[in-house]
Amino acid sequence: MKNILRNSLAIITGILLGSVVNGFIINISRYIIPPPNGADVTTLEGVKNTMHLFEPKHFLMPFLAHALGTFVGAALCTLLASSHHKKFAIVIGVLFMIGGIANVYMLPSPVWFACVDIIGAYIPMALLGYKLFNKGKE
Repeated sequence: MKNILRNSLAIITGILLGSVVNGFIINISRYIIPPPNGADVTTLEGVKNTMHLFEPKHFLMPFLAHALGTFVGAALCTLLASSHHKKFAIVIGVLFMIGGIANVYMLPSPVWFACVDIIGAYIPMALLGYKLFNKGKE
């Protein structure tokens, strides 16, 4: 029972901290790479309506947010779980990927970005978080 509770808390903590990292990067991104002139990035509708103004550089920070959020969540889950570290890291990656797929439907972005994001930001980063923080547990 103790292992089940610890593993469940590891997954929940990984999701929460990964989400905080993701949100933090998204929130600071406009200060690092300013949005295009005339783009309203304060609301989902504003971003949808001005997506055509975005250049490839504007997709760098969202990709980093998704990748680093997944990485941190999977790494933390790997450190905290008492067993099945790789499986739980992949669970974090899959859950974040589901969020990424939902984001593609809610906020249509260029096809190239959706492909790069879904293929590169979730499962690979979850596995990297597992590999770097596993420390020979399994």
